[in-house]
Amino acid sequence: MADTSVPKSVEDGEEITIEFPEESSPAEMDVTVEEKEDDLDSKDEGGIETFVVSQDQVPTRLDKYLCAVLDISRKRAANLLDEKRVTVNDRPVKASQKLQAGDVLVVDVPPAQSMEVLPEPMDLDVIYEDSDLIVINKPKGMVVHPAPGHYSHTLVNGLLDHCKDLSGINGVMRPGIVHRIDKDTSGLLVVAKNDLAHESLAKQLQDKTCHRKYKAIVHHPFSHTYGTINAPIGRDEKDRQKMAVTAKNSKPAVTHFTVLENFKDYAYVECSLETGRTHQIRVHMAYIKHPVAGDPKYGPRKTLEANGQLLHAYQLEFVHPRTGEKMTFEAPLDPTFARILGELEQEKENA
Repeated sequence: MADTSVPKSVEDGEEITIEFPEESSPAEMDVTVEEKEDDLDSKDEGGIETFVVSQDQVPTRLDKYLCAVLDISRKRAANLLDEKRVTVNDRPVKASQKLQAGDVLVVDVPPAQSMEVLPEPMDLDVIYEDSDLIVINKPKGMVVHPAPGHYSHTLVNGLLDHCKDLSGINGVMRPGIVHRIDKDTSGLLVVAKNDLAHESLAKQLQDKTCHRKYKAIVHHPFSHTYGTINAPIGRDEKDRQKMAVTAKNSKPAVTHFTVLENFKDYAYVECSLETGRTHQIRVHMAYIKHPVAGDPKYGPRKTLEANGQLLHAYQLEFVHPRTGEKMTFEAPLDPTFARILGELEQEKENA
C-alpha cells in the first residue's frame, strides 16, 4: 500500500494543495451485495443481505469483515452473530472464524426498533424561519437527531415542539434533517419543513451549490495562507467509531482552508466544504498534522480546555427551495470559542 502520510516538508508560500496519493485512490469494495444500504442502523424493515468474499479481503476475521461491509460497530456485529443471524456457506459460525476467498455470507438483518420521538420545549436559537424551512444556530453539546441510546434532548426533539411540521423523508428519527453537525460542533444548519424543501436542499448539497463555511482553532501555526486537502474518508479500520483518510471503502472528500491568524502554538482558520463526509474537517485537519484544538477523538491529549472541538459552522448559503432567492446566514462564535480566541489574541499581543 502506498504511503498515505502528509509530506514531511512543505515549502513556505501562499498556498498548498495536499492530495491523497493517486495510486491509492478510493475504490469500491469487491463484494457482491443484495439490498445493500450505506448504514445498517438506518434500515427500518431489515432483510437478507448476501456477500461474497474476494481474494483481496483475506485473511480476515468474520466479525471484522461484517464491520467493514455493513459499516457497523464490533458490538453490533457481535450481536448479529450471537443471535445466529449470520451464516458462512450455509453453516453457523463464530466471530473468530477466518474467511476464505469465495466464502458466501448471508446476514439476516433484523428490523430496526421503532422508537417514539417526543416533542420537548427548548429555547432554540432560530436565525430564520418560514413555511418551508428553518435555520438554527445549534449550541455546542447538543445532538442533532435521536439515535440508539440518545432519544431525548436532541435538536429534533426541540424542533418537533417548535415547528409541529417537518419533512418526513428521513423518517421518524431524523425528520427534516438535511445535513447535520457533530454534537460538540456549534453553528448553523437548515431543516426542511416539507418534502419539497427537503428534496431541493438535498440536491443542492449533492450538486455542491449549498455552501458551508466553518471557523476552527487548530494546533500549530501555518507557513502558508491557503490550502486544499483532497483526501478520501472512510471508516478507520482500527477503530470503527472513528473516520480516517484511507483508500479502502472510502468516498472522495475535499476541504479548503484559509489561515485567518497564527498564534504561538495554534492557528485560527476558516474551512469550506466541497463534500460533506462524517467528521470531514476534523479528519482532514488531523491528517495534515493540524488537528482541531479540543478534539477528544482526533486531537492530542494536551490541548485547549474547551469541552470538545473548537469548530463552529458560521456561514450557510443556499437557494430557497420555493422562491429561488439566494440566502446567506451567519452565526456568531460559540461563547467558549470566542473566549479562547480572545485569550490567544491577548497572549499574542502581550508577547
